[in-house]
Amino acid sequence: MNLPHRRDVALEAVPAVGRPPDPISSILTLDLGSTTGWAIRNSRCRILHGTAEFRPSRFEGGGMRYLRFGKWLEQTLDVTGGIDAVYFEEIRRHIGTDAAHVYGGLLATLTSWCESHRIAYQGVPVGTWKRHACGKGNADKQAVIAAMRARGFEPADDNEADAIAILLWAIETAGGMA
Repeated sequence: MNLPHRRDVALEAVPAVGRPPDPISSILTLDLGSTTGWAIRNSRCRILHGTAEFRPSRFEGGGMRYLRFGKWLEQTLDVTGGIDAVYFEEIRRHIGTDAAHVYGGLLATLTSWCESHRIAYQGVPVGTWKRHACGKGNADKQAVIAAMRARGFEPADDNEADAIAILLWAIETAGGMA
């Protein structure tokens, strides 16, 4: 599978001093949207990240984006050799109606896919992961990008930066348990 806009970073960029090894070997994090940001820590402790487009073309029905997203999830599962947990940005309020509908459809697709594959999943409130990444729960997009660059990553856009930040939150807090 060719993952769009793929980047590969060693986990050594993520300090884990004084903590026991994480029992979850493979984590997928997502910033759901028409341009979905994604980040994966695989079983070899490598971090891959990028973006994937799920906008329907001019001649497709609205449901095609969700079918493509489901196929992308299947391909990601195959390429990684397994996913133990999925974390996604939990949005409680959207400014636009269309964005809310897209997010809801992608979220329904994701959660049903996780259920069918018996993969644990958890939404992470925006303020929670932003506070962890930037020290401020209402940090803007540029602050998140700058924080991820300071950690040694090179996100192409805010969607990718958000997914990386959620992944770092999941690793460093053991999914909110630490």
